[in-house]
Amino acid sequence: MRKLFALISTFFLWVGLAAPALAYNLTTCGDNPSFQARAAKAATEQAKARFENYAQLQCGADGLPHLIVDGSIAHLGEFIIPSILFLYIAGWIGWVGRAYIISVRGDKSPEMSEIIIDVPRAIRIMLTGFTWPLAALAEFTSGKLTAPDNEITVSPR
Repeated sequence: MRKLFALISTFFLWVGLAAPALAYNLTTCGDNPSFQARAAKAATEQAKARFENYAQLQCGADGLPHLIVDGSIAHLGEFIIPSILFLYIAGWIGWVGRAYIISVRGDKSPEMSEIIIDVPRAIRIMLTGFTWPLAALAEFTSGKLTAPDNEITVSPR
């Protein structure tokens, strides 16, 4: 009975009884006095252009722009798109590195191929690595991406 009460209480507090956190009293950077003071100190044209671009974002009392990650379309370009691009590029680097290691595995001296990179081979693999999400899905569904349980070593307990 206690567990049920705790679960129900937690649910109600989570859903509606707890006041949602305010956005830290953020204001538009163009209207924020601290941000305007920082922008007035910009010395180069590049810095002035950056402050003009940041003027549409939300700033705190410190005059610095803040990211808003709430899932709305209005803030999509601030966090979601850059993070997806980061994950794609990081996955591409990992996939290409994995493909290179697999390709040199059959050479007569694979360790030396890891130390001294075969640049033409690496570039060829890099150019095909942009389709890594599809290749990873294909290898996962075929079972080539993961190892069977009997090949995984487990320490004795």
